[in-house]
Amino acid sequence: MIITRSPLRISLGGGGTDLPSYYQEHTGFVVAGAINRYVYIMITEAFRPKIILKYSKLEEVERVDEIQHPIIREALKLTGLTGPYLEIVSVSDIPAGTGLGSSGSFTTALLGALHTLKRDIVPPHKLADEACYIELGVLKEPIGKQDQYIAAFGGITCFDFLPDGNVVAAPLKMPPEALANLEDNLLLFFTGSARSASDILRDQDTRTRENSREMLENLHFTKQLGFESRDALLVGDLRRYAELMHTHWEHKKKRSPNISNGPINDLYELARKNGALGGKLIGAGGGGFLMFYTEEKTRLRQVLRQAGLREVRTQFDFAGTTVVAHS
Repeated sequence: MIITRSPLRISLGGGGTDLPSYYQEHTGFVVAGAINRYVYIMITEAFRPKIILKYSKLEEVERVDEIQHPIIREALKLTGLTGPYLEIVSVSDIPAGTGLGSSGSFTTALLGALHTLKRDIVPPHKLADEACYIELGVLKEPIGKQDQYIAAFGGITCFDFLPDGNVVAAPLKMPPEALANLEDNLLLFFTGSARSASDILRDQDTRTRENSREMLENLHFTKQLGFESRDALLVGDLRRYAELMHTHWEHKKKRSPNISNGPINDLYELARKNGALGGKLIGAGGGGFLMFYTEEKTRLRQVLRQAGLREVRTQFDFAGTTVVAHS
């Protein structure tokens, strides 16, 4: 039996500039943080000559080409594992569609498990690159690369997405006390709704490829905010970082009317009136998790709990995609 896990993530700056439609012309930059909420993959030998898959659905097939789950099918093809006598199970701490990068985490955890089954040692960069190849290259998903890379690397990491497709990863080395305060003062609240990011990201992707001046200026400014967020975190200026989060959110909402809505805006304003120095909706938008930076945690938690939101407490994960069991 093999069990792997990949962390989910929060985007700390520059999100949206990691799509090929942007970075292929302008270079993207993202600061992302892996959190201790995970997607787990378990692989074991089946007792029958079948490929058995257990995720939100149950599949039982004889050949790889018959698999309906596109990522599992393409990951098996990429690694050359054809079964049979193969059982793959997926479990996640937090449901998909909540803005925490679960698809990238799923793909890296799956590839990590398959490579372990083959006794291959694969470094984080190659794992992330293979995950991006499957999701962006083969399946043509209109998404960026930050999810796969932060899941593979873990930590708080800066990524430069270069026009030639290469990605440069560098850990963001914060002062220890500031890192502890950031971890303590960032709060995540589930809005109660999940969504697919594809439609929002597809619109951004299309408008960027069409050289929409409005979209490109928005993304250029977002990248600049990413650089400023990195610089604020490097020196431990967390109040400045919170201000940048707020600016980012106000700017991000202009990309698409589907990124936010009335109830989310009301919750955001409620949080701002009760101790949140900055915040934003994690992921592409439309639902999922609101993230806030606050120095008044008790007050903010009480108010948002009364508003019906559920908090998910997290810490940063510095391991990335790992094998947690191999027997």
